[in-house]
Amino acid sequence: MLDAIVVGSGHNALVSACYLAEAGWSVQVLERDTVPGGAVSTVERFPGHRVDRGSSAHLMIRHSGIVEELRLADHGLSYVDCDPWAFAPAPVGADRPGIVFHRDLDATCRSIENACGAADAAAYRRFVADWTPRARHMMRAFAGPPTGVQLARAFGGLGLPGRGRPAPAVSALAHAFLSTGDALLDAYFDDEPLKAALAWFGAQSGPPMSEPGTAPMIGFAALMHTLPPGRAVGGSGALTSALIGRLTADGGQVVLGDPVTELRRGVDGWTVRTAGGEVRHARVVVAGCHVLTTLDLLERGGHDTDAIHGWRRGVRVGPGIGMAVRLATDALPVYPSAPADLAGPGVHAGLQLLVGDRAHLRAAHGAASAGELPPRPVALAMTFSALDPSLSPPGEHQATLWSQWHPYRLSGGRTWTDLAEAEADRIVAEIEALAPGYTASVRHRHVQSPLELERELGLRGGNIMHVEMSLDQMLLWRPTPDLAGHRVPGADGLYLTGASTHPGGGVSGYSGRTAARLALADARRTGRRRIRRG
Repeated sequence: MLDAIVVGSGHNALVSACYLAEAGWSVQVLERDTVPGGAVSTVERFPGHRVDRGSSAHLMIRHSGIVEELRLADHGLSYVDCDPWAFAPAPVGADRPGIVFHRDLDATCRSIENACGAADAAAYRRFVADWTPRARHMMRAFAGPPTGVQLARAFGGLGLPGRGRPAPAVSALAHAFLSTGDALLDAYFDDEPLKAALAWFGAQSGPPMSEPGTAPMIGFAALMHTLPPGRAVGGSGALTSALIGRLTADGGQVVLGDPVTELRRGVDGWTVRTAGGEVRHARVVVAGCHVLTTLDLLERGGHDTDAIHGWRRGVRVGPGIGMAVRLATDALPVYPSAPADLAGPGVHAGLQLLVGDRAHLRAAHGAASAGELPPRPVALAMTFSALDPSLSPPGEHQATLWSQWHPYRLSGGRTWTDLAEAEADRIVAEIEALAPGYTASVRHRHVQSPLELERELGLRGGNIMHVEMSLDQMLLWRPTPDLAGHRVPGADGLYLTGASTHPGGGVSGYSGRTAARLALADARRTGRRRIRRG
């Protein structure tokens, strides 16, 4: 019998496996795919091009301490800062420069002043001063299970009750966190293209910035001036490779290409069956797959059917977030509104926010809610071959175009099989409008519609965040109140991790570390014996 079986090889699942193996546990990771890492993986899509299958830039994991705790640099992981971390081209026809968001706050404010005026530059400086400590405390809240004690400890230095802090200050802080992203932007800034750029940055979490509780998603931009997103050298999958290297160095194993079909709780632990007919036994299971997939596996294993049906109904995946178009090109996009004097990769180092006003965002989200395609795709470009030449052959480049919002289920009986390529054409047209001539550089293209994201990466409903990142499915309620806290009622020894759990989607590793710590703490408390290797 193993100490632990980890279902799925997404980065959170692998983080859990690494911490358990480090503690001396015998650990085996079971992955349905033949490529490990889930959405944090890189493959050769085009000849000589290493292309990400899912995530591209890593932010939260660089703030988590996990990379250092697991000594992943010793297993080949290295990051290059995305600096500038974002660029917002000037709208088509506008006589103004684009906005460059540098790691350096002063340089960012100079760019904002040139594009938007002195008042908005000063407002941005205030925004960063206000939200940097708030974002740091949010990161602390992400570092443990979403309990009242953990959240109070994480936010304790920001004015929560106690120590004579006045109630009005507490109320103002709560209001700031519960506000909409649009309200935050309107409170600080006047320039609409600046607001649109920051709204598009915040909307990468999925919800529109008109929803309550989305202000912190924009507030995270303040942390970019402390430590910007990083690009893993060799592709996003370099993180997965380093985690597997660490795991195997501690005696853990990864088994690919044999999907788990059933999780069954017994007297002494768990029985795990796979499609290939394998039967394994473990004292603990860590489920790193989609929460709905985990519930399916539990139901096949005889868990309480009525409870599972109730939990399923409470998990809101949503209509879908978006789709990606991966390109191999022989040139980088040239934006006429980009500064000509930036050194190195310049505006190609980070996110290229191809939105000039928030009406563009709002129209796309409204259409997706009705099962319609956006009137105009809302696009973001990433051209990390400028930052990491190892991704492409000499003289060639690659780009990822991410677009929101695109519904998983289309109205009128239409299918993504019929529409994916035409929608990809419209997405490419968005960057062509801001970087004329870029389309002519495209040599290869791979389209990931919401349906394809589900098929390839196991992302139910095409949602890259597993379940919607709306206020009622975050913190103590993610993915549901009953399933929050990384556990399933009545399934002792089963721990949940991945984007379905607190703190949600994105490359962070937080939920993986938390699930492992809970399993280790439970083992110490119950005196459960480990099966030591050898």
